[in-house]
Amino acid sequence: MATEDATPVFQIQRVYLKDLSLEQPNSPTILMEQEQPSVDIQLGVEATPVVEGIFEVAVTATVQTKIQDKTVFLVEAKQAGIFEIRNVPEEQMGMVVGVACPQIVYPYLRGNVADVITRAGFPPVHLAEINFQAMYEQQQAATAEAANNTAQ
Repeated sequence: MATEDATPVFQIQRVYLKDLSLEQPNSPTILMEQEQPSVDIQLGVEATPVVEGIFEVAVTATVQTKIQDKTVFLVEAKQAGIFEIRNVPEEQMGMVVGVACPQIVYPYLRGNVADVITRAGFPPVHLAEINFQAMYEQQQAATAEAANNTAQ
C-alpha cells in the first residue's frame, strides 16, 4: 500500500535578492578614459539546508571591469531561492540542488546585475546563459579527481 507521504515534492517558496553591491572606486576620472575596459565575470552556486526539506540555493556573480589595473566598476550580487525538496532519492538531490534550483534563480540574477550596472551609468553587462548541468558535472568530476589524488 503506497502512501502519499513518499510523493516527491519540489516547490519554490521564494526567490529574493540576498546581496548586491556596486563600487566605482576610481570615478569620476576613470569615466573619462576612452579605452575599452576588460570584463571579468565569476559565477558560483551554493546550497544550504535551512530546516528539514527546505534549502536555500544561491547563485553569486562578481562582475569586474578594469582599464589597465584600475577598476571601472565592481558588482557583486547574490540571488537566492528557498526551495522545498522532499522525498527525492538521495542520488538525485545533487542534480536538483545543483542544477534545477540554480536554473530557476539565475534569470533573476542576470536581470538584477544588468539593471544595477545600467543604473550606475554604464552599458548593461548581460551575463551569458549558463548550462548548470555541465557546470555541476565539471564540479563532480573535479571532486572525484581530488578524492582520487588524495587517496593515492
